[in-house]
Amino acid sequence: MTDNFEIFDVEEEKPKRSKNFFKRITWLVVILLILGYLSTSIYQVGPSEMGLVLTFGKYTSSTGPGIHWRLPYPFQSHRIVDIKTLKKIEIGFRTVNYRGRIEYQPVTQESLMITGDENIVSLEAVVQYRIADPVKFEFRVLNGFDMVKFATESVLREMVAINPIDNVLTSERDRIAMETAAKVQKILDSYGAGIKVENVYLQEVAPPDEVVKAFDDVNSAKQDKEKFINEANRYANDVIPKAEGQAQKILRAAEAYSYETVAIATGETKRFKAMLKEYKAARDITRKRIILEAIQDLLENSKQKIIVDSSGTLKLLNLPEIGGGTK
Repeated sequence: MTDNFEIFDVEEEKPKRSKNFFKRITWLVVILLILGYLSTSIYQVGPSEMGLVLTFGKYTSSTGPGIHWRLPYPFQSHRIVDIKTLKKIEIGFRTVNYRGRIEYQPVTQESLMITGDENIVSLEAVVQYRIADPVKFEFRVLNGFDMVKFATESVLREMVAINPIDNVLTSERDRIAMETAAKVQKILDSYGAGIKVENVYLQEVAPPDEVVKAFDDVNSAKQDKEKFINEANRYANDVIPKAEGQAQKILRAAEAYSYETVAIATGETKRFKAMLKEYKAARDITRKRIILEAIQDLLENSKQKIIVDSSGTLKLLNLPEIGGGTK
């Protein structure tokens, strides 16, 4: 019995195995590359974001929060835009983190502005904005941050230039901030930027350090002026009512005296007319009554005593002595 044996050439089999191995590796790499390529089609949009899908570089659709799929590049691509987070721009200063400590650095080329009465102020402001229309923001605006910053700085300089320094420093700060926000929004809308300005805050408004002392002196002089004016007004408010009251009192007294004098004169006139009427009616009787009344008045005011006898006849009566003198 003869055994049949197949003889293999080991040296010949090695290249075949190597070839199959490399072929498998190649296919595996190709499959992984394809899977990796396809995986670029999957993307996730966060809760505060919106996805913008581009087909051959042109915007075609939007996607909300969640996991989404699109065609791989170069057929489609996507961009993620944060539409809810409030963004902040600092004008006139910068916030820096120095070794874990927050510090503020002034930027004088932005903060120094000229007021309407030709004074200089250092103004630091913060503008808050968000993306209202992601399509406009992403495809019409080259740099949204710079657009908002430059527009706000320009409007602030314009607003400060038409207001006196007192308004900028004190009473009109809120109004200036509100009008600035409205004007910046109008500028952004004119460019179709898709940006919504939420707030503009004037944080620090003060004279520059170089002129603080001179400004304080001027401000102190203004305060002294106001103080003197207030004191003068207070004195006037105290004196004038008193003078007016005294004048009214004098006028009322004069009117009362006038009424009294007229009334007395009127009464005397009526009395004289009545006596004249009686005198005309009975001349002798009236003459005697007038003489008796005159004598009675003299006797009442006399310091001498007059004794009349039982007959009631006074033989001699020296009227001048009784009346107190010669008339």
